[in-house]
Amino acid sequence: MNDWTKRYLEAQKAALDSIPVAAVAHLVGTLAKAWRDDRQIFVFGNGGSAANASHFATDLGKGSSDKLGRRFRVLSLNDNVSWLTAIGNDYTYADVFVRPLENYARAGDVVLAMSVSGSSPNLVKAIEWSKANGLHTIALVGGKRGRLAEIAHEVIVIDDTHYGRVEDCHMGICHMLCYAFMECPEAVNAD
Repeated sequence: MNDWTKRYLEAQKAALDSIPVAAVAHLVGTLAKAWRDDRQIFVFGNGGSAANASHFATDLGKGSSDKLGRRFRVLSLNDNVSWLTAIGNDYTYADVFVRPLENYARAGDVVLAMSVSGSSPNLVKAIEWSKANGLHTIALVGGKRGRLAEIAHEVIVIDDTHYGRVEDCHMGICHMLCYAFMECPEAVNAD
């Protein structure tokens, strides 16, 4: 077990090392602009990425907002289970994110999708709709890249395909995005 643990940690460090620092800094600027312009930020994913989306919305909406004194308008589309399951049941699971966006999103808002595969049909459909309707799109994906990496305005690719390692890296990026505002509040003036 010690050898497996050591190999796992070595692979996790390599995945973390693949996070592009400049791309994360650019995303801080994107979120800062959304905050300055009072834009809505929507975040979503499936499985572990859904949990990461909820965690990110909590940290940005509470911790970052508390530090800045004005609130980020952030919403995880994973957090309304009754609406999500009604859409999945009555229409198709591919619509579970696009339909709430149709209700709430406006041109200039920001959407952030997290996906290890980058190919989940419900995420692809939501990003395609968002681009077509003037929203700024961000995708955090794994080494397979998938369709999201082809269509999102901003993409961060983790150089690994292991679900746990990629999801850990995505959450690390989300923490960096939030703590940039908590620990460097001047980041709201970043471009």
